[in-house]
Amino acid sequence: MQPVRWKTERREIWRGCSYIVMTRKTPVWCTIPLPPLYAVCNTHVSGTLFMIGTTISHYEVLEKLGEGGMGAVYKARDTQLGRHVAIKVLITSSAESADMRARFLQEARAASSLNHPNIITIHDIVTAAHGGGAGDSIVMELVRGQTVGAMIAAGKIPVVDTIKLGMQMADALSAAHNIGIVHRDLKPANVMVTPEGLAKVLDFGLAKLSGEESGGALDFDGDDDVTRSVHLATGPKTAEGAIIGTVAYMSPEQAQGRRIDPRSDIFSFGSVLHEMLTGARAFHGKSGLETLAAVLRDAPKSLVEAGVDSPSELQDVLSRCMKKDPDQRYQAMSDVKAALEEIYFATRSGVMSLASGVWSRSAPVKQAPSIAVLPFVNMSSDKENEYFSDGLAEEIINALTHVPNLRVTARTSAFVFRGAQQDVRKIGETLNVANVLEGSVRKSGNRVRISVQLISIADGSNLWSERFDREMTDVFEIQDEISASIVGHLKTRLTNETSQPTAPASTVMVIRRFTENVEAYDLYLRGRYELYKMTREGLDASKQLFEEAIRLDPSYALAHDGLASAWFSEGFLGFAPPREVMPKAKAAVRKALDLDDTVAEAHATLGAILALYDWDWEGAERELVRSIDLNGASPVARDMYSFFFLRPTGRLDEAITQVQNALSLDPLSILFRVHLGFLHYLQRNFDLSIAQFGKVLDMNPQYYLAHAMMGQVYTQSGHFAEAAGCYARAREADADSKFVASLEAMTLAASGDLAAARPLLQSIERQASGDYISPVSIAYVYTAFGDTESAFELLDQAITDRDPNILGLKSNPIFDSLREDPRYPALLAKMQL
Repeated sequence: MQPVRWKTERREIWRGCSYIVMTRKTPVWCTIPLPPLYAVCNTHVSGTLFMIGTTISHYEVLEKLGEGGMGAVYKARDTQLGRHVAIKVLITSSAESADMRARFLQEARAASSLNHPNIITIHDIVTAAHGGGAGDSIVMELVRGQTVGAMIAAGKIPVVDTIKLGMQMADALSAAHNIGIVHRDLKPANVMVTPEGLAKVLDFGLAKLSGEESGGALDFDGDDDVTRSVHLATGPKTAEGAIIGTVAYMSPEQAQGRRIDPRSDIFSFGSVLHEMLTGARAFHGKSGLETLAAVLRDAPKSLVEAGVDSPSELQDVLSRCMKKDPDQRYQAMSDVKAALEEIYFATRSGVMSLASGVWSRSAPVKQAPSIAVLPFVNMSSDKENEYFSDGLAEEIINALTHVPNLRVTARTSAFVFRGAQQDVRKIGETLNVANVLEGSVRKSGNRVRISVQLISIADGSNLWSERFDREMTDVFEIQDEISASIVGHLKTRLTNETSQPTAPASTVMVIRRFTENVEAYDLYLRGRYELYKMTREGLDASKQLFEEAIRLDPSYALAHDGLASAWFSEGFLGFAPPREVMPKAKAAVRKALDLDDTVAEAHATLGAILALYDWDWEGAERELVRSIDLNGASPVARDMYSFFFLRPTGRLDEAITQVQNALSLDPLSILFRVHLGFLHYLQRNFDLSIAQFGKVLDMNPQYYLAHAMMGQVYTQSGHFAEAAGCYARAREADADSKFVASLEAMTLAASGDLAAARPLLQSIERQASGDYISPVSIAYVYTAFGDTESAFELLDQAITDRDPNILGLKSNPIFDSLREDPRYPALLAKMQL
């Protein structure tokens, strides 16, 4: 029996099948011959439509999602774990073919052997014998979103978005190729994109081991000769011959039945990317045979000819992918990914730019004068005076950041070298600056001696040095003199709001004086020193010191901002319930801004509070942007804008850009690099995330948070053994961390070891009854257990508590299994997201 063609007869077939299903009678009026009509009805209706409401093993079928050549796909509920899944069920008539069944199960085996965030995850295989009457079934993750094909149908995909998706697709295919699997049917319909921008490569049903031959003559079957499946005619069962690809995207060697290897997928990949960028297929033809001829003979239109503004390097990548000769293509998909990454990061860093509608390489920027101010050495007999030597160096750093055209290394990076017995020229090279200021401070009673020297990194020469023996009451004048002398010797003009641009450097007051009370200033420096420790004891001490400074000078705006930062940090770090301390932080920072609206740090603090405590996203962005406007050289303001606004609102690309900008100003900041790693994790760029956390650990091997978060990334990518190793190292660095314990329990549950996870969870909950523990971190564990009720209760509590970890709700992969539940958008609505 010849298969029925679904073109002009489709409507009549559907009418006939519907009549049979509804009446159980023969449609004598139907023009379609009855034997093939009943065959179609049995295959496409009885075998699929009536699955809804049935149970396959322990999976309850809820609705039909679609249908392909081998099977129908349904949304179902896993009654054991309480999660939604997708189930692909082999169509009844297809099951009668041993070849089709073998190919169907090959898809499951191929995909299940690939544990990768950009490849659909296989949860289970249910054979016909155990499926409750259904045919063989593959249970896989339920992916929300749309196919790349649907995105193309809506219009060209923007260049940067195409590159980002291309990197993910290339990474997925590279993982497959690394274990010897070639996809063979890559096309826009076989790539899903989630609302968060995560690409998922689907349908490994055609996958073969690298090196197998395609072999055989071609036979077409489907609606569209260009995009339909192609069958391999190997004998009498032509209609069910081995599928080898889709015409418009297959490689020349695949079309000719020659031996294939990963380079065949590289050709298909180039064809898909070309279509994403141009909105049109790379190879055209009125029929399948004409399209095959184009694949073998023609070169696709260039991006310029197609009217696409893009870097020329992107055209080079596409052209090389689609070379007819496999030897002239990239030889590995990892090389394709690397080429795309180079283009992507060049666009982000400004090496490539889009100006006047044309992509170009940006002109080299002339290197601005640069300096690092190292922590001043405390030479006092009282080592407690370190707060003063640190504070003096930081004040000079802050002053110099306001000097136009002078690049100043941020405090965190400069202070890494405290006590380092390194040549100052080597330090300068590490910090990528041309000049270094080093100094020492000796404080005794009301007298202070400050010695400084400015060193050129190029030749190690001493550009300027000075010693100041003064009363403490002269501390502000000393700071001014040091800053003005530095600028004068670097031949950079000083300006500020109150001076004329032509004013001599020596006449300009660089250090802003927020108080004339030297004792209050001294208390402020002590408070800031304690604040930077970020410990419970340090924060308590800093609050007392800031309050004493305020008592001496109630108009001291910086002291009010310091107090606000201490209260905020206490809640943010989990030393106190955030809901209890955030109002105190908000009152203090409001007072600071009432006194002086130009304090950049206070605007950043207020922006963070408006985000976390008020869910006032418009106000938060306004304050954080205002902070950057007031002090564009502040890396902290950029990081806070990324962390407290761009990340929670889902603007992850912009968040990454801001953190990268912060790192350019403060390259040795561990905190910023942790944030960058976490943002890559939220984007499902797990390899990039692991790389960033690895850099953190290169800087500080004992940094427990980097070990813990690396374990979190490994868990989401299915590498449970690696995650366990990360947690073990995190515990060595901080044995009492509740966060690490929560992540460890989550990973055990996600790996299926519920017996080991449960005691850990119980221990965490016992501790939470006495100490404040983030409800979000406990929700991680319940989500991994599949206990959605408890997970949602905890997330709701986290919103009420203003748990800082709730800011990741919108993008965190841990919560992907909850997003289909109507309670999930309700939580986001509570946060005004």
